[in-house]
Amino acid sequence: MKTIRELYRIGIGPSSSHTMGPRKAAELYKERFPEAVAFRVTLYGSLSATGKGHMTDRAILDVLNDERTEIIWSKDFLPFHPNGMKFECFNKGAHDFGNAWTVYSVGGGALAEEGENSVELPEVYEMNTMTEILQYCEWSGKGYWEYVEECEGPEIWDYLREVWHTMRDAVERGLDAEGVLPGPLNLRRKAYSYHVKAMGYKDNLRTRGLVFSYALAVSEENASGGKIVTAPTCGSCGVVPGVLYHLWKSRDFSEQRILKALATAALFGNVVKTNASISGAEVGCQGEVGVACAMASAAANQLFGGSPAQIEYAAEMGLEHHLGMTCDPVCGLVQIPCIERNAYAAARALDANIYSSFTDGVHRVSFDKVVEVMKQTGHDLPSLYKETSEGGLAKDYTQMS
Repeated sequence: MKTIRELYRIGIGPSSSHTMGPRKAAELYKERFPEAVAFRVTLYGSLSATGKGHMTDRAILDVLNDERTEIIWSKDFLPFHPNGMKFECFNKGAHDFGNAWTVYSVGGGALAEEGENSVELPEVYEMNTMTEILQYCEWSGKGYWEYVEECEGPEIWDYLREVWHTMRDAVERGLDAEGVLPGPLNLRRKAYSYHVKAMGYKDNLRTRGLVFSYALAVSEENASGGKIVTAPTCGSCGVVPGVLYHLWKSRDFSEQRILKALATAALFGNVVKTNASISGAEVGCQGEVGVACAMASAAANQLFGGSPAQIEYAAEMGLEHHLGMTCDPVCGLVQIPCIERNAYAAARALDANIYSSFTDGVHRVSFDKVVEVMKQTGHDLPSLYKETSEGGLAKDYTQMS
C-alpha cells in the first residue's frame, strides 16, 4: 500500500476525482511541455457527464489557461476507468496537436495510467489486508497507529497534524458561514442553524445535532470550493472530521490521541483504496461515504479504547451498512444527496463504535470480505448509478450544460 499522505490530500473542493485529480494532471502535463502554445483536453465517461457540475473544466483551465485550451466533452467510457482524460498540446512549428497522454483520476485525487496503480508515489506498506494487519497487531501487541508509524516513519505525525488542523479549520469556517451554495440548486447552508439548534437540546439529541452540524460544515465548505482534506474523497470529506471534531470538543481528547485516530482511520481507507476503490465513478457512493464511515468508526472506537479486533469490527459495520449505495449527484453538483449523506454517515459511525464496544470484537464477516463484496457490488451497478447524474436521485433533474 502507498503512504496515507495520498489518502489524506489537502486541497480545494468540490471533488477529489473530478476537480483535484484533473487539476494535478494538468499541472503534470504542463510541466512536461512548458513550451506548448495550445492545449486540447478530452474528458471521458463520468468526468464528461458531471464535469461541469464538479468544475472539472475550471480546474484544468486554471492551470492551462482559458484562451489557449480547448475542452472536449466525450460520452465515451474508456475501459480502464470511468474518469479518463486525454491531454494533447500544440508546439511551435507543429502542424497539429500531439504528445497525447491518457491518464485517469481514480479516486481521492490520485492519478493512474492504464495498467499502473499510480503515477505518483511508491509502496510503503508491506501488508495490504486488514486480516494480515490485525494478526500482526495481535501478535506484536501494537496498535494500528503504531503500524502506521512503523511503515511511514515518525515524520508522519507532522503531516497528520497539518491534516487535523485543516479539518478543524474547515469545521469552524463552515459553522460561521451562511448563505447559498454555488450552483443552480440554490441550496442554503445548514451547518450554522443545526449547531445553534443542537445547543438547545440535552444529552443524546444534542450529541446528534452537533455531529450533524460538524459534518455539514465541512461538506458545505467543500461544495463551495473551500479548503478541505480528502477522507477518503472530497465528496465524503465531512464524515471523519465531523466525528473527530465532536469527540475532541466533547471528550477533551488530546491532539496526539486525535492524530493516532487519524492514522488508524487512514489505514482502513488505504486497504479499501488498494483492494477495491474509493471512486464514486467506479463503485458508487459506497466507496466514498461508506469508506468514510468505516474510517470514522475505526477512529472513534480507538479513541474509546477499543482493541484491534473491536476497531476492525466497527470499521466493518461502517462499510457493510453502506453496501450498494449509489452515486447520483443532482445536476452533477457535490450537494444533493452528498452533503446530507456525510451527516448521516457521521452519526452511523458513532453507532458502529458503540455497537462494537459491547462486543469482544469477534464476528463472522471480516472487513476484507466486505471490501471484496463492495468492489463486486460496485462493478455490478449500472453506470447510471456511478457519478453520471443519469439515474437515481439525479434522473429527474436537468444536468448542467
